[in-house]
Amino acid sequence: MADPLLPKKWALKMGIKNLKSSMNMTGENVSFPDAARHAGIAAFPHYFVGINSLAELATTSDRVCVLNILGNESKSVTPTSHVYSAGNVVCGTMPGRSGSVLKTELGDIPVYNSVVEALQAGHRFNVAVVYVPPAGVKDAVIEAVRVNPELTKVIILTEKVPLSDARIIRHYCQQQQVDVFGGNCLGIADAHHHVRIGGALGGSHPEESLIPGSIAIYSNSGNFTTTIAVYLSTAGWGTTVSLSSGKDVYIHFAAAEFSHAFHNDDRSKAAIMYIEPGGYYEQDLVFQKPVVACIVGRWKDRLTKACGHAGAIAGSGDNAAAKEQWFMQKFGVDRIFTADHPVCSARGAVVTNIADIPLAMTAVMALNNEAPDFEKKGDLSMKCWLADDLGDILPAELNIQPVKAVAPYDEQIKLVNEQIGVIFPRQSMKDASGASMMDPVTQITRLFGISILDVATHTYEDNLVMSLVREYPDENSRALANVLLNAYVNLHNTPMLTAAFAARQAGNSPNTALCAALSIIGPDMAARASRGTRLLLELFHQHGLSDPAADESGDNGFDLHAVVKQAIMDKRRELLLTDDGDELATIMLSGIVSRNADTVFIRFLQLLASETRQYVAADAVVAAICCHLAWKPLLHKRLSVTTLYNMPWHFRIFSAALGASAREDRHTDTAFGGIEIATLVKEWSYTDTAYLALLTKKPGVEDRFAFSILLGLVASNGPGTISAQGAKGAVSADGPEVPERVQINKAYAGFLSHTGYAHGGNGYEAMRFLISRFRDIGLADPGDPDHGIDLAELAADYAREYKSYKTQAKAAGNLSYEKIPCINHPVFKGKDVNYDPREVYVHDLFRARNSYNIFHEFYHELVKALASYGVSPNVYCVNIDAVIAVILLKMLWRPFVDREITEQFLEYGAFTTFVYGRLVGEAAEIEDHTTRGRNMDTRTPASKCQAVS
Repeated sequence: MADPLLPKKWALKMGIKNLKSSMNMTGENVSFPDAARHAGIAAFPHYFVGINSLAELATTSDRVCVLNILGNESKSVTPTSHVYSAGNVVCGTMPGRSGSVLKTELGDIPVYNSVVEALQAGHRFNVAVVYVPPAGVKDAVIEAVRVNPELTKVIILTEKVPLSDARIIRHYCQQQQVDVFGGNCLGIADAHHHVRIGGALGGSHPEESLIPGSIAIYSNSGNFTTTIAVYLSTAGWGTTVSLSSGKDVYIHFAAAEFSHAFHNDDRSKAAIMYIEPGGYYEQDLVFQKPVVACIVGRWKDRLTKACGHAGAIAGSGDNAAAKEQWFMQKFGVDRIFTADHPVCSARGAVVTNIADIPLAMTAVMALNNEAPDFEKKGDLSMKCWLADDLGDILPAELNIQPVKAVAPYDEQIKLVNEQIGVIFPRQSMKDASGASMMDPVTQITRLFGISILDVATHTYEDNLVMSLVREYPDENSRALANVLLNAYVNLHNTPMLTAAFAARQAGNSPNTALCAALSIIGPDMAARASRGTRLLLELFHQHGLSDPAADESGDNGFDLHAVVKQAIMDKRRELLLTDDGDELATIMLSGIVSRNADTVFIRFLQLLASETRQYVAADAVVAAICCHLAWKPLLHKRLSVTTLYNMPWHFRIFSAALGASAREDRHTDTAFGGIEIATLVKEWSYTDTAYLALLTKKPGVEDRFAFSILLGLVASNGPGTISAQGAKGAVSADGPEVPERVQINKAYAGFLSHTGYAHGGNGYEAMRFLISRFRDIGLADPGDPDHGIDLAELAADYAREYKSYKTQAKAAGNLSYEKIPCINHPVFKGKDVNYDPREVYVHDLFRARNSYNIFHEFYHELVKALASYGVSPNVYCVNIDAVIAVILLKMLWRPFVDREITEQFLEYGAFTTFVYGRLVGEAAEIEDHTTRGRNMDTRTPASKCQAVS
């Protein structure tokens, strides 16, 4: 092979048109002009091509200088290329870094300010690899070529070199007889020579994919160059060279040059060409050897801007479909090659999916009596290194089992799998949330991806669990949650009840009274249960627990007795046990049995207590239930372990919120609201307990459904609400980057202090309005559709009355006149008839259950009457706030009419109901901000604050 440092020669100076192949695909020689054998194309212009054979593309005698060698990309790629190629990089340049070195396993590569300085230092090289930013590529290339007469190749890895600069580079290098590759390429490689020049062909371990064989690869895509080589090896084909042409608008060493060198390389029996839309580089090619062409990019036909590579956008007649036709005509085939339709000829095949390349190559080569280069290396079947079915039962064909990853990824994946729970990246969570988000168009909030309209159809206990573990509980988990929530609702003789009573006596609002109570529930109240969750997590994760509801006698390989044995040897077991009987623990354990609930964590506690002759502590039952609820989300890495540790604290607050909202005389030694705690724990749902706390009785079926809807609808309005900002600000102030410092009770206090009569208590305004309309007309049952009241006339009367009032107010200059509550919306407006889709959804939901609400129907008549009498320009929507008011008023109407409750209680009920429901959303925001947020990330910069006067 000629020394590349010798003076250059003209490789080809003539072009011949309308040439035919020099041989047919059976190998029989036919008449073919000598020049065409060199060109391999039908119309070869008069320009310089220095590489006459692919064997000259990347050789062992090539010596390389890398421009911008210490740039980010070069620093990671060049050492690998250098080692793989047995030390072919002699130096590099980077302005201002002369005297630096790039370290490699074969020694340091010296760095100079310029190519001139490198030459003056005595270095000789014939290849320049360019990592310079786009604006500097032209000057860098011209300088390198101008000062080094021995330069024969320039490889430009830089993407988006200006087209005008690319033309100048082309013109200058043609004059100086230098071959240029790129731009936007990943370089060149030769598997036989064990040489890689330029970018990351073959990745960080090029010897694994650049396997010597008989197939040459030409690819517009850098990354797919390596992928194709790997795919070919699965069919037993290795490579001669891999050429990443790049796909900027201007391709310097393009398909014609490749074909010429391919035909003159005796090692290369066939070629793969990966072609993207844009340009006519391939249109006139004529091949002398078999080729499989992979044409991609049909999806880009409708684009008006480049997506991906700058040159991969079609003009007129050069899109993917057109290029498919070019190659099909060359190969004499009439359709695309697929596994189902393996259409090919001895000349080649056209594929549109790289996965079809190995099969197509094998089929084409078989027609040429050519066998693969070696035994197949693996296959293209899906081999997942990581798999997670998220607990769903999948059919066998979808239940793909992971395989062991190749080194070093196998050890990394092993470590990941040993980690339980997710670690969220820390980021600023000001006005951001991983828990909730409101759609600005539909105004529908999603909580962990679940529409608030769907949240409204779930029970209160389900939503409280979901707020912490990000998924809904099954029937067994729901039973356990009800045991836990009901166990701590009685606050008799506790400072929380005393604080709430004192706050109410001082005239405070419901949220303020609850804030006083919850502020007392500090970390020490939940500390033992929290430490218990840590111990249970450690024990059961070490022993490989997968399903806490499964019987340990099953075939899942879990040994409960081994966990007990280990726990007996652990001094921390005292977190779970007590020497004296624990009455509350006994009630909770009895409740679990009564509900036919089960969890391995409770079985463990009972067995441990039996072995040690002690008793299970109530805090241990709390820890066990929390671990059960969180276990699968932790295994599926949807949940942080921090959340698990905080769950006992959250549940104590959930229970106390209900307890503190009830009068102090409803708490006794053994009962809440007149119901024994043991009965609540064994039988009651927490939804019913919430109803009891607020309305002093157990709900019927329809009231339970309506109450659940009510609580779910107010669960969240996204992270931008005042209440959410209060909770998030409290977390941010504590410094969530050290999550142990975040005071969960203070975060709830932040939420409660950021609710008020305008945000939370405003539902009462609609109730008061409805009472004024219905108080004196003899309404007995708002759920009876045969009420005998003409709602249309009632609405018309008010529309006339309100129009007169509004006219007089405006005439008097009073623009602050009283507005009708719960109609119109800033988003759902402007049409002849307007609807709030959330209200429509709930209205239809109740209608499907034949559940009638006269107050809801009155609102629908009212918005029509207001438009009819000219009060409004069109039919306003009934907004979602009206739904909350009408549901609650329907429940309370009979007690109100019978004077069992006052209007003051209606206001208290509306406000307290809002707080109950919003606990769900704020629990989610608190945990989300605790596990994702940064310290003090809710601050507003001083530059964005304003002074007013």
